[in-house]
Amino acid sequence: MAAEENHDSAACKRVDDGITRVFELLGKRWSGPIVAVLVEQPAYFADLRRAVPGISERMLSDRLAELGAAGLVLREVDEGPPLRVSYRLTEAGAALEPALRELAEWAKSHLPDAAACPETALERQHQAEPHAVDARSHA
Repeated sequence: MAAEENHDSAACKRVDDGITRVFELLGKRWSGPIVAVLVEQPAYFADLRRAVPGISERMLSDRLAELGAAGLVLREVDEGPPLRVSYRLTEAGAALEPALRELAEWAKSHLPDAAACPETALERQHQAEPHAVDARSHA
């Protein structure tokens, strides 16, 4: 009890409310990459799916709906034929571009390289350890 009575509330630091809200939205898997693709130009659903490897149609649809509800993405129906749906950033969504570019630069400087695909990771491993590969093949 004594520790609670002596607790200095100023010593407790809280995360900025804006940071919390941003990461609740953009911190969800796939949201950042989707916005990053749309920063470059509007895109059709199929183009977005190709641009974000590994995302399912359902997850892409869910994330686009969330980003739309947050006022970052607009869904536009092209009457066609064929009927196509495209997505583009709103003014608020486009305003994320400088922050996304800064985060990308930070990642290049401070995070380890990630392979584009598993095959690339294996190739790098074999190139880095040529003698280990030879030793296994002679065993």
